[in-house]
Amino acid sequence: MIKVSEIAQKKIVEMMREDGKSPATSFVRVGVQSGGCSGLMYNLSFDEQQQEGDKLIEDNGIKIVVDKKSFLYIVGTTLDFSGGLNGKGLYFNNPNANRTCGCGESFSL
Repeated sequence: MIKVSEIAQKKIVEMMREDGKSPATSFVRVGVQSGGCSGLMYNLSFDEQQQEGDKLIEDNGIKIVVDKKSFLYIVGTTLDFSGGLNGKGLYFNNPNANRTCGCGESFSL
């Protein structure tokens, strides 16, 4: 499964509203694709349409949709938020990643 931290939940709801989306009907689409300095990188967007083969997960009041291929790379991941000096934004705490880049946007298994 995928977990959503309390602070990430609040930030996602805030960002959805800023984007004109309703947290009740929208979800976070998470994906993994080739690229980045470590080999794989995360995609994160808001969506309202599920695609065939998507897995729907809900945690902490946030609906997350992941395609089957990406799910294998991110199962067990926690979506978190950092507002610290090193950067500000949502990030993935992925226990499956053997190596991550300095910015945290890409990883390898």
